[in-house]
Amino acid sequence: MLAVNHIDAFYGRVQALWDITLRIDEGEIVALVGANGAGKTTLLNIIFRLHRPVSGTVEFLGRRIDGLAPHHIGELGISYVPEGGRPFREMTVRENLEMGAYVHEAWKQKEETLSQVYNMFPRLKERERQLVGTLSGGELQMVAIGRGLMSRPKLCVFDEPSYGLAPLLVKEIFRIIKGLHEQGISILLIEQNVRQTLEIADRAYVLENGRIVSEGKSGELLQNDHIKKAYLGL
Repeated sequence: MLAVNHIDAFYGRVQALWDITLRIDEGEIVALVGANGAGKTTLLNIIFRLHRPVSGTVEFLGRRIDGLAPHHIGELGISYVPEGGRPFREMTVRENLEMGAYVHEAWKQKEETLSQVYNMFPRLKERERQLVGTLSGGELQMVAIGRGLMSRPKLCVFDEPSYGLAPLLVKEIFRIIKGLHEQGISILLIEQNVRQTLEIADRAYVLENGRIVSEGKSGELLQNDHIKKAYLGL
């Protein structure tokens, strides 16, 4: 579904990514895990063409997308749920959600999708006319996920969805992500919460200092000695 091929990226003269190759097949949850500064956000910015690599390609459903404008990438069926949600804080919950339906086909089904989002997050229905800037951290993350779903994506990319949330809310967010996968949405999950991420993912890549250092089935990585020591505290 998504193929990232031999990506090298720089910031000025400083290299940030070295020969990054990964894939996501249809129907999978694939995790990309690593510490802060490992290069996860840089890779996301390249996928959505917010940063240009010096070499390599990105393909979605067999089509190269590394030359497309970001909004055209979204129109192909990829949605992005950014770290911290990045909502429009002076707009209401409903207005934020509607912003996610900018894709023409999604806009025609906006009310139906909005109803599905409200069924998933009843709290957002209760607060649909409330300014987003007045919401709690967990509610902001619900808005971000709901907005990402409004485009009716084939692939949903989550960047640190558990960031800054209390443990109970983190557990709920991961349950929601697993539920979306069961509904047929493929998932790319970028996270620092390695244990919970590997517990729901099919496969995973471990990114350290701009390089993929491990990859494989999640269950196997949970038993990997390096992963245990570096990320699980075992």
